[in-house]
Amino acid sequence: MKKLLAIVTVCLLLVVMVAGCGQSSKTENKAPAQKFINIATGGTAGTYYPLGGAIAEILNKNIPGVNASAQSTGASVANINLLSTGKVDIAFVQNDITYYAANGTEMFKGKKVANLKGLATLYAETVQIVTLKKTGVKTIADLKGKRVAVGAAGSGTEANARQILEAYGITYKDLKVQYLSFGEAASSLKDGNVDAAFVTAGFPTAAIQDIAAQHELVLIPVDAAKADAMIKKYPFYTKVVIPAKTYPNVTTDTPAVAVKAMLVVTDKMDADMGYKVAKAIYTNGDRLKAAHSQGKNITKDTATQGMSIKLNAGAEKFYKEK
Repeated sequence: MKKLLAIVTVCLLLVVMVAGCGQSSKTENKAPAQKFINIATGGTAGTYYPLGGAIAEILNKNIPGVNASAQSTGASVANINLLSTGKVDIAFVQNDITYYAANGTEMFKGKKVANLKGLATLYAETVQIVTLKKTGVKTIADLKGKRVAVGAAGSGTEANARQILEAYGITYKDLKVQYLSFGEAASSLKDGNVDAAFVTAGFPTAAIQDIAAQHELVLIPVDAAKADAMIKKYPFYTKVVIPAKTYPNVTTDTPAVAVKAMLVVTDKMDADMGYKVAKAIYTNGDRLKAAHSQGKNITKDTATQGMSIKLNAGAEKFYKEK
């Protein structure tokens, strides 16, 4: 009987020891807690969507525990609203729209969003002022009295159009204004229903390429002095040049102004995660290049150019590292 009790006791001790070792092993090998990151992009036919998908993939592969996904949205203004309500964690937004939201101006007048932080600026979204050779319009001054598509009402493009015209002393009262989206403006220009259109997008822009395939296109320049005056008043603008031959039959460089596509977060993203996200994005540039032609313009050297709000502290730390 004593021998049987001894055997039972030994067996129980072994069971406890094995269980203890198993528990220890599970603790040591425990995977990091899942962190879900929702990325707001834009329409599926735009630039934000493929880049957002690439960034989600980069984060999933390079940050342990992160489960990132990109979703199609109504782009900049809609994305600010998604951020402010906590429905997304990272959003693609034009830097001018971010500025308006953070300062409670333009379409965010009386609706200031106070907790926004910048993660990175990505690439230029150029304000392209398009007309056809047959209209005879060559300068912004020539737009007076003309039918001009200035972007959808309340859009970033519409604000860009108003601000550029302002630099030239022109108001909407001097024009026959039409509030049209990119697609509507392109169709109206081709059909002869408008004389010129403002389009804010990375170039070459598909809607403008479509016009150039059927008509002789003219890009209207923004003079350097006017651009400088705009930048002084609206610090989110930068000067750019649309190279000759970007579009068929446009044989000279066209000076222009641009805003920047940027990644925006809120103060809910801590410095540690901000650092990890920035590092993952900027050490995987090849994946961004594969996702879209604009990927080649997304570099660490330009990650704060045109930054219109305060940076996430972790992202700022990464950009200062050599």
